[in-house]
Amino acid sequence: MQNPITITVVYSAQARSVQEFSLAVETGSRIEQILPVVAARLGLAAEQLVDLGTGVWGKRVPVNHLLLDGNRLELYRPLTVDPKVARRERFVRQGAKSAGLFAKRRAGAKAGY
Repeated sequence: MQNPITITVVYSAQARSVQEFSLAVETGSRIEQILPVVAARLGLAAEQLVDLGTGVWGKRVPVNHLLLDGNRLELYRPLTVDPKVARRERFVRQGAKSAGLFAKRRAGAKAGY
């Protein structure tokens, strides 16, 4: 390997479980070229990683993105719940009087004040 660069790979298979490791790859490598190596390191089949979203430092990028030294490659799993739906359900569960601006701040006060 000539002129290797070091990247950090971050993957979360489930909530509150993050795997992070450094990987030395050749200069000029693209994400799609290193996915088999990453899959082997994570103990997964390469086909499982193809469907995941990819990003570098929190910004989504396509799999043909050129990796640079010091990049943080992130593999995003699909969302199981739409965040908007989850927020609505939380609001219904908590009720209007106990959430946000509508919460009572002191005994006898009107909601929102």
